[in-house]
Amino acid sequence: MIEASIVTIGDEILIGQVLDTNSQQLARALEEVGIHVVRMVSIGDKREEIAQTLLQELSRARIVFSTGGLGPTKDDITKAVLAQISGSKGYVKHEGQMQKVVEILHGRGLDVLPSNENQAMVPDRAHVIVNQLGTAPIMVFRDMPGSGSTLYALPGVPHEAVGAIPSIMEDIRAHQPLTQILHRSLMVYGIAESALSEKIAAWEDALPADMHLAYLPNTLTGIRLRLSLYGCTTGDEKERMEAQLIGLKALLGDLLYADGDSDLETTIGGICREKGLTLSCAESCTGGMIAHMITSVPGSSGYFLGSVTSYAIPVKEKVLGVPARIIEEKGVVSSEVAAAMAEGVRRLTGSDYAVSTTGLAGPSGDAFNPVGTVWIGVAGPRGSRTVRYVYKNDRKRNIERFAASALNFLRLYMLEDLKH
Repeated sequence: MIEASIVTIGDEILIGQVLDTNSQQLARALEEVGIHVVRMVSIGDKREEIAQTLLQELSRARIVFSTGGLGPTKDDITKAVLAQISGSKGYVKHEGQMQKVVEILHGRGLDVLPSNENQAMVPDRAHVIVNQLGTAPIMVFRDMPGSGSTLYALPGVPHEAVGAIPSIMEDIRAHQPLTQILHRSLMVYGIAESALSEKIAAWEDALPADMHLAYLPNTLTGIRLRLSLYGCTTGDEKERMEAQLIGLKALLGDLLYADGDSDLETTIGGICREKGLTLSCAESCTGGMIAHMITSVPGSSGYFLGSVTSYAIPVKEKVLGVPARIIEEKGVVSSEVAAAMAEGVRRLTGSDYAVSTTGLAGPSGDAFNPVGTVWIGVAGPRGSRTVRYVYKNDRKRNIERFAASALNFLRLYMLEDLKH
């Protein structure tokens, strides 16, 4: 398996002025061709630091990528450092990049300045991949002194760096003995990461040495369990991974909501399409987020009938038909209100199933419920059911957890209902 490092160069990254999207896009492309990124490093525009960092990464990884510092201004010093550490004896003009410089600048109605011409001058040890989207060339240094590794130097401008990725991948395929990286994901909701780790500890401990399990938690999607196998060469790796996942799925039971990368709203949509069912929702504390999640799925118009964002008590009473007596006696954040909201919107829309939320996202609670309390209601052909959760996060995170938990509760209710 080939390991790689990515070095991002530029003070603008370190001060938070610019987001480093280049590393993300590059890492994704490398993973697809079987190269494992083991480090990402961000450094400033200092000559000694650039040289030291690149040499260090070259000693660790077979391939190193740098982005940034190749422009026409005085703070763009990366090319000079590359000439130094590659053992180049001078610079040569690359005619292909020079033609592109002229084409780009004349196309913008600009003159070609000496600083622009200088961008087509490259260290004599560099192989050039012409930058089709900008004036700074992509430079490749093979068999770097002291390490024998390869260095790809990309411009820092995001659309130029990302635009160069296909050409870079083609060059890598031509010069590197690639192997495959396999990933398989299972989506889990309704259990804490620590509890999940304990639940599947024996299975995880028994994994073959070349397989690795990662836990990737997310507020809206739960926990993605990603099983990875690096350096595939025998051709039977997919079958081996699937054999391991059979045991994991059995342990997860109803906690598992999707086989593969997915989310709760897509899973629920699949159930509705398969069984010909319809949905609706009534939301208070989630403010329409559940409806937004459901309708973000293409084709949701085929099963989602509508929603009521009953934020105010009069809307709960007059639109959804929640009895005022229940609100007065039990409080607006209660099991009874959640059930009445779900039943009310199901009756109003004529849907097969409905889900509701009423709670306190923050920043304050009330005399009966702490901040982060939510009551979720679901209603269907076999009646209604409710559940209470308390989350201790900020308002935004609480709302996300409320919405995701409501969808998961709806999923479990529908699955149980459909068994009868």
